[in-house]
This record gives sequence, C-alpha cells and structure tokens, in this order.
Amino acid sequence: MDMDIYLTNNLTNKKEKFIPINKDNVGMYVCGPTVYDDPHIGNARPIVVFDVLYRLLKNKFSSVNYIRNITDIDDKIIKSSQEKKISISDLTSQVTQSFNEDCAFLNCKNPSHQPKATEHIKQMIDMILELIKNGFAYENKNHVYFEVKKFTDYGQLSNKKLDELIAGSRIEVSDNKKKSEDFVLWKPSLENEPSWDSPWGKGRPGWHLECSAMSKKFLGDEFDIHGGGIDLIFPHHENEIAQSRCANNTKNFANYWIHNAFITISNEKMAKSQGNILKIKDFRKKISGQILRLALLSAHYRQPLDWSDKLLVECENTLNKWYNVYVSFDDKIIISYEILKPLYDDLNTPGYIANLHSLYEKAQKGNVEDKKLFISACQFIGLLNETKENWLDYKRDKISIKESEILALIEKRNKARGNKDYKKADNIRNELFDKGVLIEDKDGKTIWKFK
Repeated sequence: MDMDIYLTNNLTNKKEKFIPINKDNVGMYVCGPTVYDDPHIGNARPIVVFDVLYRLLKNKFSSVNYIRNITDIDDKIIKSSQEKKISISDLTSQVTQSFNEDCAFLNCKNPSHQPKATEHIKQMIDMILELIKNGFAYENKNHVYFEVKKFTDYGQLSNKKLDELIAGSRIEVSDNKKKSEDFVLWKPSLENEPSWDSPWGKGRPGWHLECSAMSKKFLGDEFDIHGGGIDLIFPHHENEIAQSRCANNTKNFANYWIHNAFITISNEKMAKSQGNILKIKDFRKKISGQILRLALLSAHYRQPLDWSDKLLVECENTLNKWYNVYVSFDDKIIISYEILKPLYDDLNTPGYIANLHSLYEKAQKGNVEDKKLFISACQFIGLLNETKENWLDYKRDKISIKESEILALIEKRNKARGNKDYKKADNIRNELFDKGVLIEDKDGKTIWKFK
C-alpha cells in the first residue's frame, strides 16, 4: 500500500501531505554543526531525528539527496581556537572527526554529502554579487549587508512582524548598517583571523550565507525539505530564505521547514550558560549508542525531551528485553504500512515504539517469522543494529563484578536461606541485580546470568 507522508511545516504552521518537487529525486538539507566544540546531547537530537526522516524517505522514494553541512568558519570557532590555544584548522578538524564518530555511535546513516563552508567561499561571493546586482544588498567600509526591508516576506517563517523579531533577538549593532535589522553577508577579517580575497577586500562570509550557498550547489534554487533545531528559525533560517530567494529570483526556497524541539534537563534548556552540557563523546565511554538513540526517539520531535538517568535506564531495560528474541537472518522483510503508520504521520516515533512493543509480544511466543519482523522493524529506525553476541559483550564489559565475586555472594545467599534469614538473602539478590547479575533458583541450584 503506497501511503502519503505528512509533516508539520513551520512555514505554514500546518501538518501537510509531503509532495516532492521531483519524486525521483527528493532533496533535504539539514543544518549541521558549527565545529567549535565537541557536540552535546542537544546536538544529537537533530542528528537522529533527521536520520529517521531520511530512512523513511528512502523507503518511499527511489532517490533522496540528503545534505548536512559543516560550518568550519564562524566567530565561535575563532574565539574557541584562541581559548584552547590551538589553530583553527586543528580545532575544526578535531571537532568534525568527533562529530562523525558521534554519528556512527548513534547509528546514523551518512548523508549524501557533508560539505564544508570553507570549501564554498566562491559560491558565497557569487551569491553576494547577485544580491547586490538585484538591489537587496549594499557595501559599506568593506562590509556587505542584506537590506531586510527590501524583502517583503521577511518574518514569514517566524510568523512575526519585523518589529517583533528585532525586539526579541540579539541584533548585531554596527554603524555600518543602514538599519539595525540588516544582517551581514561579508565582513573584513582581523589580522590573525582566516580570510579570503573578495571584491570587498580580504574577509570572510556571514554565517547565514553559508547554508544558502551550499544548499544551492547540491539541491538547486528550490528543494523539498529544510531541517534543523527550533532555535535556528530566527534569525538563521529566516535569513537563509531572504537571501536565497532574492539571489535566485524565486518565489520559494525550501517547501517544508521541519524543526525539532530542545532537550531539557530538569525542564531547563541545555546550554553552556546553565552549566548542564552533556557531551556525546562522554556517553561513548559509558553506554551503548543504541540506548542513547532510543532515548532520543522516545518523545515526539516537536516536543521538548527532558533528559535523565532514569530515561537511560528505562531504554537499556527495553533493549535488554528486546535482545532476548534476537535472531540473525539475511531475508529482506517487508514492513507493512500498518506498522510504519506512526512514522508516516509526522514522524511519530513514540507511536512507532509502541508498535515495536506489540511486535515484541508476538515475537516472544517463539515464531521465527514474528521475530524477524520485529527485528526488521527495530532496524528500520536504527535499533538492534548489533548482534545479540555484541550486545552481551557490551553488557559484560559494563559489569564490574568478577565471576568469583558472584559465586561468593551466591554462596552467602544460600547460607542465609539455609538459616531462614530471608531478608539477608533478598539483600544479596538485590546487590547482584544492581551489579547487572540475574539469579534464579532451579532444581535445587542457583543459576546466574548477566541481565
């Protein structure tokens, strides 16, 4: 059954049927990281959300061109390199590698292309020249600015008037601008900063321009889906629309704008200023990427996700349970629309996970075909991507208790039971459980296994 995908489009504030410009080549652009510091768990959410959307689109359409950029020139990068006392190239190289390792850890598919901003300076200069020629940009003292009042649709994505947008944001103050809301397309670099030759002297591009130039190169003047975190709606995505439409002389830029909500900790937004940043690479040392991925998909992408240790424990317990029915197979299993239906309805991952729980209940009854279907449905969203042996190896590595200690505790427990000290026996059972060991009394013996 060929069913339609529905997505909430922030450009119209409606859930709409997804109709691609060309069903034989769907285009999706997602804002990637600014590589000034190792990615945190808040950065992981769009990585995983748009990976699931990419998988869903690939399941329905013959070709999907997924672009996710790397911003490797920016004020934050310059500041971070100075603070860390390393070169900008070393910093951006290290953080880009860390980001790619995080994506692999989270079992995300590689995008079709991952372009770097510094490799597309020529395209950015060409776009600025077009904006000047079309009367939407002006130069002053080696700076080039986009003149916001010239673009009458400005604020359409944010669904706000220009005055409201200015009042609610940190606008860069400069005497070089005609109006405070005008944003920079090109600016001169200081002596120790990266710079490129341009018609306006040595300098570097504004952040917003980078995504417009790279999306144009890989997807054309107009494309299907633009994604990113909700914090990018203004000013980044609003400015992208303005400069792209005005440079390309088009009525549209991206047709569907999809944004994920924040991750919170104790209902506060994750941010450096809050001191609650959790880096993905720190999780790599502690837990399986599958646990993190399931946690990131446990709430609908448009809703805030409150992060906690309890959430991770719940997700690990779920995966432990699911791996009990794992079987290896090479068949290609077709997953029905009925199972996928929640994903087709605005990427409803909690609804899909509920379907996985139902499939697991059937798989538990021992039918191999039911097990294959369950595992295929998990793998569709990037879970159960390792064999059962790999999962058990991870569990063993995580457990600090030695076999000799387990056997000694079991012997102590058996003595306590023999003395009818059932409270002590229960305490020992709980101690073993907390250390990752399950015990069972069977046929007069106590057997144990890692949970």
